[in-house]
Amino acid sequence: MAAKTTEHLVLILLSMLVAFGPRFIPLRIFSTRKIPLWFNEWMKYVPVSLFTALVVKDIFIDANHGYVFTGTENLAKILAAIIVIAVAYRTRSMGLAVVLGLAAVALLTFALAL
Repeated sequence: MAAKTTEHLVLILLSMLVAFGPRFIPLRIFSTRKIPLWFNEWMKYVPVSLFTALVVKDIFIDANHGYVFTGTENLAKILAAIIVIAVAYRTRSMGLAVVLGLAAVALLTFALAL
């Protein structure tokens, strides 16, 4: 029992280091240097690109069947994504876009299943 507890503690500590490292190292490096303007401009697009990659994969790729392209099989998700894009573009509110997107997926999935 004590060996399992020690293993869990080591796993938790190593996980903490892995999660903390990528946040601390750039902070430590750039705390004494001036960050170039081009780098700040480039970093503005990172969250959008990561979010897009996650969403597009969920809509168009079926991981349960060997990572195959689904086409229009996820029509409810595709329509909800279009709604989210429009809401996010008009309001510039990520929170509102996410909430409306979740509601749209639920309603469209129900409506298209009828």
